[in-house]
Amino acid sequence: GGLILFAIFSLVMDVFKIGYYSSFYSCLSAIKIIYPIVQAIFVVVQTYFLWVSAKDCIHVHLNVTRCGLMLTLTTNLAVWMSAVTDESVHKAHSKLKKNTTEEIFRWLLKGNLPVLGMRSSSVKECNCNSQICQIFKNGYFWLYPFNIEYSLFASAMVYVMWKNVGRFIDHHSHHIQRLKFRLFRRTFFVGIMLGLIILVSGLGVLILYEVQVNSSTEPSEKGQALTMYYIFNIVCLSLMSLVCIGGSVIYRFDKRDMDRHKNPTRTLDVALLMGAALGQYAISYYSIVAIVASTPRDAISALNLTYALLMIAQHTFQNIFIIEGLHRQPP
Repeated sequence: GGLILFAIFSLVMDVFKIGYYSSFYSCLSAIKIIYPIVQAIFVVVQTYFLWVSAKDCIHVHLNVTRCGLMLTLTTNLAVWMSAVTDESVHKAHSKLKKNTTEEIFRWLLKGNLPVLGMRSSSVKECNCNSQICQIFKNGYFWLYPFNIEYSLFASAMVYVMWKNVGRFIDHHSHHIQRLKFRLFRRTFFVGIMLGLIILVSGLGVLILYEVQVNSSTEPSEKGQALTMYYIFNIVCLSLMSLVCIGGSVIYRFDKRDMDRHKNPTRTLDVALLMGAALGQYAISYYSIVAIVASTPRDAISALNLTYALLMIAQHTFQNIFIIEGLHRQPP
């Protein structure tokens, strides 16, 4: 269900990109328009494949199957890297246009036109001046996060399928555990509701933050938006850290045997988990160094420092909780 949700938004993004690039196709390479079309076909085919075959345990042509799944996984990661790069370049261009005056921009165009071998008319054609072009441009830019999440979501599902190739299921265990959504006897329902509340609140805070930072020109309003953003994230990270610590404490009271045997799949899971956390560790570390070295130290800097420290703590407690869970025997 989550995969299909992100796939729908990714297809909408591809439609917006096709519409945006088609607005001035005469001065663009054909590959610019072909790429979102091919990406849309890839999203449809892969989503259908995962919907039909996600639970399969394949026992024929094992090497070919593993090779195909790993090729699909690397393709998703390549699409993810491309989307992150495009979003970063788009943000850099947006800030450049804000900080550059119209006269300097025209002077640069006139000075670089002979070097680039472009005509003045082609530059006018490549400008996105129409209203529908602006709608397409802003639309696909705001839908980039859904495409990024789709690539990561699909990569995780393909990785699980890759692990299940050649797997044999224990036929002696006939019990099937089903989730029962009972509010008081079980806590599944409570956890899902709290998670949805946090998700919706996070989206609302993110939208308010983006609108106030990009639209307002007064520093006080931007400071209020930053304060709101950091306080919300600090509260969420504090709750996540407490929940992970609580889960690790519950592990101590639940008497189960620990699986200490060598397990290549579990070792790979732990390595990928720690490797994925390294990026966030590095971002938080550099943020701490920048805050400590910068002046003046105001309330925003203090909130930013707290946020970076809590991010390190939350990832550490979460990884410990997950790794302990991977080494526990079933009931």
